[in-house]
Amino acid sequence: MEQTHTSHNGATAAAPGAQRRVLVVEDDPTIVDAIAARLRAEGFVVQTAGDGPSAVDTAQAWQPDLLILDIMLPGFDGLEVCRRVQAQRPVPVLMLTARDDETDMLVGLGVGADDYMTKPFSMRELAARVHVLLRRIERATLAATTPRSGILRLGELEIDHAQRRVRVRSEDVHLTPTEFDLLVCLANTPRAVLSREQLLAEVWDWADASGTRTVDSHIKALRRKIGAERIRTVHGVGYALETPTP
Repeated sequence: MEQTHTSHNGATAAAPGAQRRVLVVEDDPTIVDAIAARLRAEGFVVQTAGDGPSAVDTAQAWQPDLLILDIMLPGFDGLEVCRRVQAQRPVPVLMLTARDDETDMLVGLGVGADDYMTKPFSMRELAARVHVLLRRIERATLAATTPRSGILRLGELEIDHAQRRVRVRSEDVHLTPTEFDLLVCLANTPRAVLSREQLLAEVWDWADASGTRTVDSHIKALRRKIGAERIRTVHGVGYALETPTP
């Protein structure tokens, strides 16, 4: 039964996560059962798949709002699942990996994943990341329908807030929703150094310092798309968006 709660004005509203569909793709029964149980307790509607082909078929037929996707899967791996699902329709993806391997993380981000977690992880953090990803998509949808005047231009870099589009030298650059929000966060205060913790709190709504490697990996993925020279690393502190000297 769908969970509901009554608001202060007496109206019945959906509980957090209600109606949101999450497809969990994981071949370890213990892990998939634990994830599904936690998300259902949060009010999400959950389906599961245990291999690459069934994950793609289920995503196409069921149209989930979010995908939790293990990299290592039978049939074909999670990276190929991500490619195929994203080719059907854009959907936020939280990638799971058993290895603390930055190459896997960067490849995952490169094929369309929005975030990743390394096993073992806490179910509390996983649920929080799911809520954050869905809120970010809602913000992106709202921004796309809310007119904002002007386009931010920083030299050859152009950021269109209304259309959530980025161009470098007049060429469109495809960014994931997370990458776009990260770039906008840096661009709001060009040349100012933002710490990893600040970026994590503002972009991911996550204040746990253990997630700062997520910031580093997304910065690397962003650099590959807009040019490494545009984002300066301040060692031991964080990052700054470089802009042309007037």
